[in-house]
Amino acid sequence: MESFQGVGAEWVILADHAEVLGGKLYLMGGGWETLTVNRPFPIDHPCAFALALRIPWNETNRQLRVELEILDQDGRENLFQFEGDIEVGRPAGIPAGQTQRVQIAANFGLRIDRSGAFVIVVRIDGQDQARSGFRVVEGPGLSSR
Repeated sequence: MESFQGVGAEWVILADHAEVLGGKLYLMGGGWETLTVNRPFPIDHPCAFALALRIPWNETNRQLRVELEILDQDGRENLFQFEGDIEVGRPAGIPAGQTQRVQIAANFGLRIDRSGAFVIVVRIDGQDQARSGFRVVEGPGLSSR
C-alpha cells in the first residue's frame, strides 16, 4: 500500500498537443522547455499542458480546486491561467488505501510578447504543488534584424 501525505502533482509537461483518453495521456511534441521564435513579437503559439495528480485514498470523494498558471520569471505577468474543480471517486474493486492518478490535459494559444524565462505553477486547493520552467529565445529569423 502506498502512503502519500496528501494530494500532489506528479508532473506537468508542455507539449504541442495533449489529450487524455480512457485514462491514457497522448502527447505530440511533448516535454519541450525551449521555444525558438523566428517571427516578430508578440506571437500566439499553440501549445498544451499535461498534468498528473496523485490522489491518496483519504482525499477521494471530495472536491479539489486545481489551478495552473504560466507566469514570467518575476511572477508579475500572467500569460495563461487554468482553473477547475475535480472530484475523484473510488472505483468499484479498488484496493483499500490505493492512491489514484488523475491526468488533465488542455490545448490553448499562448500569447508571448517577448523572449525570456517563464514558469508554470500548479496549485491544489491554493497550495503550490509543482513548478516547471521554460524559456523563449529569439531564433535566427529575429536576431539577424
